[in-house]
Amino acid sequence: MAARFARILGSALTLRYTANRMPTSVTVAPDEVEFTAIRAQGAGGQNVNKVSNAVHLRFVIGASSLPEAVRARLQQLGDQRISKDGVIVIKAQEFRSLEKNRAVALRRLQELVDSVAVLPKKRRATRPSHSAVVKRLEGKSRRAVTKLGRGKITD
Repeated sequence: MAARFARILGSALTLRYTANRMPTSVTVAPDEVEFTAIRAQGAGGQNVNKVSNAVHLRFVIGASSLPEAVRARLQQLGDQRISKDGVIVIKAQEFRSLEKNRAVALRRLQELVDSVAVLPKKRRATRPSHSAVVKRLEGKSRRAVTKLGRGKITD
C-alpha cells in the first residue's frame, strides 16, 4: 500500500489556464500538491472503519508556481474550500478507491483554477437606439390606455 501511495504522490499535476485568451499550461511540482489518505465518513460497513480511501488535497496558493494574476484571483475567491491562509483544501470520498478519489480531487482543483484563470470581459456601456426608445414608449402608452379603460365610468 505504501508503494502505491508514493506513486500517487510522485506524479506531476498540469493545470491549464487561459491568459489573455491564449491557452497555456502550468506544471505544478508534486511537492506543491499534498495528499493525505483519511478514512471516509458515512455509511459503508466495516470497510469504512478499516481502510483509508478518502483523500484530502492541500494546495498552498502563495507558494505555488501559478502566475501572480491567477493567484490573486484565487485568493479573492469566496470559496469555502480556501482558508484565510490561502490554502485550498479539497476532500474527496466518493469512491472506494484511493486512486479514483485522488483523481476527483485533482479534477476539482483544476476546475477551481480554471474558474479564475479566464478574465471576465469588461462591460462596455451602450445606449438604446432611438427606434428602441420610441417603441418602448409607444408600448407604455398603449398599455396606459388599456388600463384607463378599466377605471370607473363617470357620467
